[in-house]
Amino acid sequence: MGNLFGRKRRSRVTEQDRAVLQLKQQRDKLRQYQKRLSLGLERERALARQLLRDGKKEKALLLLKKKRYQEQLLDKTENQISNLERMVQDIEFTQIEMKVIEGLKIGNECLNKMHQVMSIEEVERIIGETQDAVEYQRQIDELLAGSLTEEDEDAILEELNAITQEQLELPEVPSEPLPEKIPEVSPIKSRPKPELVAAS
Repeated sequence: MGNLFGRKRRSRVTEQDRAVLQLKQQRDKLRQYQKRLSLGLERERALARQLLRDGKKEKALLLLKKKRYQEQLLDKTENQISNLERMVQDIEFTQIEMKVIEGLKIGNECLNKMHQVMSIEEVERIIGETQDAVEYQRQIDELLAGSLTEEDEDAILEELNAITQEQLELPEVPSEPLPEKIPEVSPIKSRPKPELVAAS
């Protein structure tokens, strides 16, 4: 149990992930700043109108200059947000590219190992054997399909006759004459009658 809790876990968060997180946090802070500036601009515009209605033109002019400066800040903030978002997208796309490159590297290593196991000569030998087997099968198929010449037919018939003759060879007939018929002997012998035996 001690090993389980004492072992440090390897973080799966990379430097690129940390950079993306920081960039997004900066972007969010800039957006909050943008929102505050926009709300301030609305208030200052309303205040400048009120000052003009009250006849305080100088103060209204000063307030409008401040408002103009804040509008320029708002434009700069928008540019900075765009830059941050572009940077985030570049980093994320680069991470994808790195994964693709890593995949290609692993695939290439795997192919190289497979090529070491099977050389070109081995492949050529296998292809040659396969072509020979296909050609042999094609010849068998042609034979079975009946595309035989007359010579083939004659040779097949001769072979069939030879096989038939081998199977029909009977044992040789003896040249001596067969014995004549032997009279049959009854298997039961006749017994003498008991009274005849007693009389004698």
